[in-house]
Amino acid sequence: MSSTAFPGISTPAGPLPADAPAWNRQRHSQMPSHRYTDPYDRVEVPLADAERRWPSRRLTAAPLWVPVDLRDGNQALAEPMDPARKRRLFDLMVAMGYKEIEVGYPSASQTDFDFVRLIAEHDVAPDDVTIVVFTAARRDLIARTVEAIRGIRNPVVIHLYTATAPSWRETVLGRDRDALRALILEAGRDALDLAGDLPHVRFEFSPEVFMLTEPDYALEICDAMTALWDATPERPVILNLPATVEIATPNVYADQIEYMHRHLARRDGVILSVHPHNDRGTGVACAELGVLAGAQRVEGCLFGNGERTGNVDLVTLALNLHAQGIDPMIDFSDIDEIRRTVEHSNRIEVHPRHPYVGDLVHTAFSGTHQDAIRKGFAEHRARAAREGRSEREIAWRVPYLPVDPADLGRSYDAVIRVNSQSGKGGIAYLLETEFGIRLPRRLQLDLAGHVQRRADESGLELGAEELRRIFEDAYLSPRDDARVVLAAAQIEAAEPQPRTALRLRVDGVEHAAVHPGVGPVEALTAELAAHGMPIEVLDLQQTSLGAGTDAEALTLIEYRGARGTGWTAGRDRSVLTATLRAVVAAANVAAS
Repeated sequence: MSSTAFPGISTPAGPLPADAPAWNRQRHSQMPSHRYTDPYDRVEVPLADAERRWPSRRLTAAPLWVPVDLRDGNQALAEPMDPARKRRLFDLMVAMGYKEIEVGYPSASQTDFDFVRLIAEHDVAPDDVTIVVFTAARRDLIARTVEAIRGIRNPVVIHLYTATAPSWRETVLGRDRDALRALILEAGRDALDLAGDLPHVRFEFSPEVFMLTEPDYALEICDAMTALWDATPERPVILNLPATVEIATPNVYADQIEYMHRHLARRDGVILSVHPHNDRGTGVACAELGVLAGAQRVEGCLFGNGERTGNVDLVTLALNLHAQGIDPMIDFSDIDEIRRTVEHSNRIEVHPRHPYVGDLVHTAFSGTHQDAIRKGFAEHRARAAREGRSEREIAWRVPYLPVDPADLGRSYDAVIRVNSQSGKGGIAYLLETEFGIRLPRRLQLDLAGHVQRRADESGLELGAEELRRIFEDAYLSPRDDARVVLAAAQIEAAEPQPRTALRLRVDGVEHAAVHPGVGPVEALTAELAAHGMPIEVLDLQQTSLGAGTDAEALTLIEYRGARGTGWTAGRDRSVLTATLRAVVAAANVAAS
């Protein structure tokens, strides 16, 4: 049946599945899922359970990262990069520490050809950066590619690709296994003929759509190419095994990679590479499991640009390593500048929830999260002080923040933000970090009620300035109906004991009184009681709003009056005046 509110949606209906447990009330949908094939009917999983080794391995070091933004990412853009945007992104990658960069498809695009010539003619790449160029398996295209790289003094990789999966062989290429193998080897010989004598040039081969290619055929083609190109440890060949379109869970891809890793000939002369796409949303998992399975090199894009749902995100992969204590070998210490450059080059914005870099990924709105983060920061600062070490040096263990935002060049300003879902901890954190207002726990609870009402009324996020206004309105602002005003207060030195002199205006009439032998708070509460406004101070806390001799003092008091307990505050350059103002405010609230 169709929903009246959403007529395009057919709400699942009909009987419950016979094998459904009582707690699962989901019903069959109208989605035509029968049109699609179980991946295990399309993919031969080449490893038996007893042979599989990758599940017990651990990531211990970064693989070789190879950004393909300038080729694979660029070809997926509605508006491909112009030379200036390409150059800016290339310079960023070099600055971040990438040592192998795929720069273009020079046989397919004049812009890409010109960019490769720019590298050749102007020495824009440091000597230790390897330049990768991409080409299809056709002699004229390989020749154009070799023409583009002539004069480059950097190491160069010529990346040759051909789709090898059955559907592509039959539907796209019109060749059987033997005919396609012959085509690929012919292209390999062309590459060798045209560039094999260049000592700084190596070769890469991708059996595109590897994840749907029969394992024995992928192995046969790859072994033939490494034999043709004479792969050795001194001049290794890169075999890049793409998940061109994700079609199965990541463990299947890992099995496929491990099969190749364990059965390849000339394995010591092969750099095994993976190139996952993100069609199922598991590109990062595929890459990580692929490395566990034997891959040494990962191709992807910064923040995951690329065809359809994109290539695997190299930033997320690298920072996942960083978050578990492994050096990613790439610098992300100004991640916002990295994001700005990538957004400028791609003209695509990074999502605010994108891992590590999104505007909101280090931000907590939830009250329970905020409270845990606030306490975590307090423990972190205290531990650093105890150990006599910098906060940037000690182990990071703040709840809900997998990495220290400062590692990525982020400040703590936006870690906690307040809306209708927030709680006392986040409010207290913002008031303390922004304004130096430290709230005791019971006052946090009281203020949270005021903030919640304001947030519910507006439906908007509340910034630090708005929180301060709410705090001041609730506890500091003078009441229009105030019955008592503190006109003057002085502690006088006298014999045999000091005394407190007060002048109060009560209901418009000024009264003067002297209280010997007691402190100013006790004197003021006694005077208020004498005028029918008894106040008991239950808690009193004082803090300084800032540093230096001109900083204001803030006094917070919890009191009990005729109507029960409450909180008020007083502020002044004088600590004494701030305290007495807080007590007078309590009397006015209690008497209202």
